[in-house]
Amino acid sequence: MSSKLIAPSILAADFANLQRDIEMVNNSDADWFHIDVMDGHFVPNISYGMPVISAIKKHATKPLDVHLMIEKPERYIEEFAKVGADIITVHYESTVHLHRTLRQIKDAGCKAGVVLNITTPLVVLEDILPECYMVLLMSINPGFGGQKFEDVTYKRIKNLRKMIDAQGLDTRIEIDGGVTDKNIQKLVEAGADTFVAGSHVFGSDNPTATIKILRELANS
Repeated sequence: MSSKLIAPSILAADFANLQRDIEMVNNSDADWFHIDVMDGHFVPNISYGMPVISAIKKHATKPLDVHLMIEKPERYIEEFAKVGADIITVHYESTVHLHRTLRQIKDAGCKAGVVLNITTPLVVLEDILPECYMVLLMSINPGFGGQKFEDVTYKRIKNLRKMIDAQGLDTRIEIDGGVTDKNIQKLVEAGADTFVAGSHVFGSDNPTATIKILRELANS
């Protein structure tokens, strides 16, 4: 399996010291920046949009993994690509024409992925998997950081990995929500390879050391 990646979630960063936190991630063992975009409709929270992502891109030296928790994401794909997204993931539940939206992401020069909420069955991915660089499985209900990890995620990862392997694909499995040093190895054992960590990283006394520990545990 491919190397395991750590993507600190900027939603948990200190927005009064955003450049400082971006530089911390740059200089850490992290692989990507995870950027959560929320519109207050698809999820009950509002985060940030193009101007903040553009500002992050000016200082970031690692790829931007942009997770769109917004209704009708197809309206904004080109704009997010222009401000610096390298990977764009959209929720299966948020767009009517998923295949078209994934092609739109690729045409904009980004890697494309699909996100599933906890109660959305994996079978909806069966025909779309070949279009996916990555599938992001939510391990919490989307919209707010700091929530408790839902254990049903382990089973979902195992079943998704079987589905990917059955099609002979190398699609990445990303987990978002409640990832810590206590569960990351079990998530790897289940078949995940990419991990979003927000509160666990930015709420720690030493975020750089926390990222290093996560990456070492995931790749051990």
